[in-house]
Amino acid sequence: MYDNFAFTIHHRSSENQARLGQLLTPHGVVETPAFIFCATKAAIKGVSVDDMKASRTQIILSNTYHLMIQPGPEIIQKLGGLHRFMGWDRPLLTDSGGFQIFSLGQGSVADEIKGKRSHGRSKTLLKITEEGATFRSYLDGSVQLLTPERSIAIQQSLGSDLVVVLDECTPFHVDKEYTERSMQMSHRWAQRSLEEFKRRDEGKQALYGIVQGGVYEDLRLESCDFVNNQAFFGQAIGGSLGADKSQMQEIVRLTSAQLSREKPTHLLGIGGIGDILSGVAEGIDTFDCVHPTRLARHGGALVRPPHLPDGKSGDHINLLNGIFRGDEQAIESDCFCGVCQKYSRGYLHHLLKARELLGYQLISIHNVAFMNRLMQAIRHAIRNNTFKRECKNWLAEQSRRSLGTCATICEVA
Repeated sequence: MYDNFAFTIHHRSSENQARLGQLLTPHGVVETPAFIFCATKAAIKGVSVDDMKASRTQIILSNTYHLMIQPGPEIIQKLGGLHRFMGWDRPLLTDSGGFQIFSLGQGSVADEIKGKRSHGRSKTLLKITEEGATFRSYLDGSVQLLTPERSIAIQQSLGSDLVVVLDECTPFHVDKEYTERSMQMSHRWAQRSLEEFKRRDEGKQALYGIVQGGVYEDLRLESCDFVNNQAFFGQAIGGSLGADKSQMQEIVRLTSAQLSREKPTHLLGIGGIGDILSGVAEGIDTFDCVHPTRLARHGGALVRPPHLPDGKSGDHINLLNGIFRGDEQAIESDCFCGVCQKYSRGYLHHLLKARELLGYQLISIHNVAFMNRLMQAIRHAIRNNTFKRECKNWLAEQSRRSLGTCATICEVA
């Protein structure tokens, strides 16, 4: 069923569960661990596909929910499929629309981790039943029904390489009884997704299953068993991951340990630097998140700790801040991206203050390059069996800002 796809593990770390792999698709190979950038509506906000390629991007993601609303899968299929539609000839993943079922009704996973949970369902989501999710289009108010079968059909029309089963991403604040019912329904949806995928299979796509179960260990283990026993090419960790970073990492650790070590494992919707480092150590192969480009649209440029102003911690600088007004430095003086090679922080600060769109575009390009550089360095460290030490150095320096030698985890490999 997956003759045109393969996942090969070339090196396993002797320190933890980190591994180096190659994910083969009809549109090329993805070296893992890798970061998947979100082209939600068939576009990376503010960044062209040529800029994405120049920044060494391997794979991107588009959203089934948004593309079914506009322009519609029929239009994209008529215009040659999502790759041709976007002008992107490298690997591409589409999600199922299940995350939107969650976010429309309860708020996002990111909001949960940040403590911004919403306790009321949006009026856009009308109901979730065994058949599927019924919601009102944000574009024209029409009532839409997204079923497992329709999600797979839409993803086939889009023509992405990697596709995902439909699931309900349960929120944190619901009780165990609701979480278990939701998980069992998601399992039935996954089986329906798989059957529809088999019926439509043309050898051009590979299907991922999703582990649910919320914050409950026994449910997570049950969901892992379900996914392990289905004919999925890959596996993804989804759903509520807890109330804080610590609980999220524990759930990822628990879940990844129970999943097949021979299949590619994806962590849905998580992409903070610390989260990536801890996830890689647990055997996660791919990550996706809007964070790098969303941060750029607020003036945030990702940097390693030595490039932060004195006394500051974190993973980025806010170029809207007045301290950068006359700053002659690049965002990062040793970054390979064209933005850092050509423009100063002072110029980028000016663009932001003047509300010139170019400013947001340039910072987005840097942030994309930063994430690709980070993943390249992670792969290099795993290969050399130094990942554990360098990861520890990065996190320690990020927290204490000791302005000493830069942790090499984010050096260009």
